Amino acid sequence: MYLYKETHSMLNEVVSVIQGSGACFKVHYWGAHLSLSGNIPHKHSFYEICYILGGEGEYSEKDIVYPLCAGTLFFSKPGITHQIRTEKGLNIIFIAFELDETLSEDAMREAYNELAIHGDVIFYDSEDQPTVQLWKSLMIREGYGCLPYAAIHSIAYALLVSFPAAFGTLTKSPVIRHKSTHVLMRRAKLYIRDNLSQALQLKDVANYLSVSERHLSRLFSEGIHENFTSFIRSERIRQAAHLLLSSDLPIKEIAEMTGFSSVHYFSRTFLLEKKVPPGRFRQKEIGYNG
Repeated sequence: MYLYKETHSMLNEVVSVIQGSGACFKVHYWGAHLSLSGNIPHKHSFYEICYILGGEGEYSEKDIVYPLCAGTLFFSKPGITHQIRTEKGLNIIFIAFELDETLSEDAMREAYNELAIHGDVIFYDSEDQPTVQLWKSLMIREGYGCLPYAAIHSIAYALLVSFPAAFGTLTKSPVIRHKSTHVLMRRAKLYIRDNLSQALQLKDVANYLSVSERHLSRLFSEGIHENFTSFIRSERIRQAAHLLLSSDLPIKEIAEMTGFSSVHYFSRTFLLEKKVPPGRFRQKEIGYNG
């Protein structure tokens, strides 16, 4: 159960100026009311956005009447006379604000100018919309309290920058259905580095990432211009060098920890990469730093 009075007081007390990387907003007031009784026709010089959590009523502007019910998100534009009417009351949350254009980037200024001119007025069945989910997360709930104040500011900023997209004037980011190349590469590298003691065959890493062996091989060759086998060998040697210098572990144990099948194979590979055998590398580097 939402605590309307507590939410109303908290938000008005702690969130009056909201600034982020691309915009700054001045909040004139937040509202959270259980059973709002309606109001008279009026207008504002700022933006006002409302969401209905429960109850039924009407919203009117420019001689157009829109029904209100739970799940309705609606928007009163600056300078437009509007009114809310209800017989039994509305459970409603709202925010009145303006964009500080002097502290906001061009993209956000343009988005809000477009919102004021062309934004849709009302959306129904918007319970699952990201904007609404952000807004609800700011509400204090009985038995749970509210978020830390630092989180409240971050979410409030996210809420305000989401409004242009919510009302149809900012292109919504598409759902990415394919695996991003750079994310796959990062996951592959992390998996390899965390499992150097294992055999690490191409098929095993591909299976972990749920991609084909061919695709994974191509990611390495095109993404970092190094084939899968070469990358693993380089990572094994890099970690081995780190262990040689940061620990007193025997070379045999280091070879096992970094996935080499034998000390001989480890020493030979290390020599090819570092131009010096592992024992000599340890003596030389420690002696030099000492």
